[in-house]
Amino acid sequence: MSWIMLAAAALAGSTAIDLGSRRELFVDRYLIGDLRNLELRLQTPVAKGAVLRFDRPWEGAFSGYVTLIRASGRYQAFYRGIPSSGKDGRSEEVTCYAESADGLTWTKPDLGLFEVAGTRRNNVILAGQPPFSHNFCPFLDQRPGTPGEERYKALAGTSESGLAAFVSPDGIHWRKMRDEPVLPRARETRYDSQNLAFWSESEKCYVCYFRTFKRFEKGAVRWVSRTTSPDFVHWAEPAEMSFGDAPPEHLYTNQTSPYFRAPHIYISIAARFMPGRQVLSDAEAREVHVDPGYFRDCSDAVLFTTRGGGRYDRTFLEGFLRPGPGLENWVSRTNYPALNVVETGPDEISFYVNRNYGQPTAYLARYALRTDGFVSLHAPYAGGEMITRPLRFEGNGLEINYSTSAAGGIRVEIQDAAGNPVPGFALADCPEIIGDRIARDVRWRSGAGLGPLAGKVVRLRFVMKDADLFSLRFH
Repeated sequence: MSWIMLAAAALAGSTAIDLGSRRELFVDRYLIGDLRNLELRLQTPVAKGAVLRFDRPWEGAFSGYVTLIRASGRYQAFYRGIPSSGKDGRSEEVTCYAESADGLTWTKPDLGLFEVAGTRRNNVILAGQPPFSHNFCPFLDQRPGTPGEERYKALAGTSESGLAAFVSPDGIHWRKMRDEPVLPRARETRYDSQNLAFWSESEKCYVCYFRTFKRFEKGAVRWVSRTTSPDFVHWAEPAEMSFGDAPPEHLYTNQTSPYFRAPHIYISIAARFMPGRQVLSDAEAREVHVDPGYFRDCSDAVLFTTRGGGRYDRTFLEGFLRPGPGLENWVSRTNYPALNVVETGPDEISFYVNRNYGQPTAYLARYALRTDGFVSLHAPYAGGEMITRPLRFEGNGLEINYSTSAAGGIRVEIQDAAGNPVPGFALADCPEIIGDRIARDVRWRSGAGLGPLAGKVVRLRFVMKDADLFSLRFH
């Protein structure tokens, strides 16, 4: 019996995925029924250099917990400013703001809202309200019917205060929703990291992800918990997230957010913290001028995903972003990703990372990926195949995001529920697809559209050689 017949038999009883016309990325095995000689390959972000230096007197070495928002044709950055280490939530902490027209070049406007360090010529949007500037984390509320004056929302606070809710019409002028915290302190919850929230269109509720501690035989590990709310005020009892069989690792920030091109998939570019894993000697620490309390650990960034609910998918345990060369990159709490991935070009997405933490040279760096390019379904030169799980779709065409070598290529076959090629859409009917495109329609020699197959149970068979497939969608 052939591999295709075996795959068809194995998938015969599978429940069909109602794919509709949504975009699917190969960040997990959700679409994959069977693989032969293909693999899911984690991509490598491209360093694009510093974009924002924390060089104002009220910013400094311990600036952090950055959030990026793209709205109304501009990019906005929100972050904690504090030049020295000390107790979380103290009065010296402020919330700073920067903006950009393209996500590449950033400015810090003089807003004149608060007097800090003897001047109102600053980019501070929240001050004098400890402890909320320690980890002020805003988002653009996409919930239908949200009033304009509450278009932006934020959570902020520490274990002593609980999490307070803030609202704003523009991301610059903020007020509390109410005096009482919306998430009070709970056992094993410290709220001392970035407590992020967003409106989930796929789950039809607000969700909040925050750091907790989970106990294992060898001690407590920084973990992720989540809660949900219908109105941003009344929140359900928090529950720990599951990582399946993945080994426990300290996750300092989780940075879970809906990917803007496929918002039912939440992408997490998380800070993985390695306490006590020291790289620098005392002399090397002095050489890079890092604070004496911040070089006896190291950290990097890892990628995981979720489609809502209580489980993350850690398809990859390897580092997504390595610290890289330079002693300054191997200190405590550096390499922490900012919240949110944004579009910075027609074929490019970017995320941002805190670098040189605890050092006078602290800054925010940009890293780029091709659009949808977190992970690919990768084929070697010898070639391979993938058959999707049974699915139903809406639309008349199939669009793919792909890359091949000059010698490589991709062909696509549409099969019926029994695994038989649909007449006119067999592998032999599909001219080989060669090149590198963010969006290209798959075509078959008949020129027929896919409309007659919409709503029926089908499967896709991809035959690939020296190629990468990043995403697909019907339209």
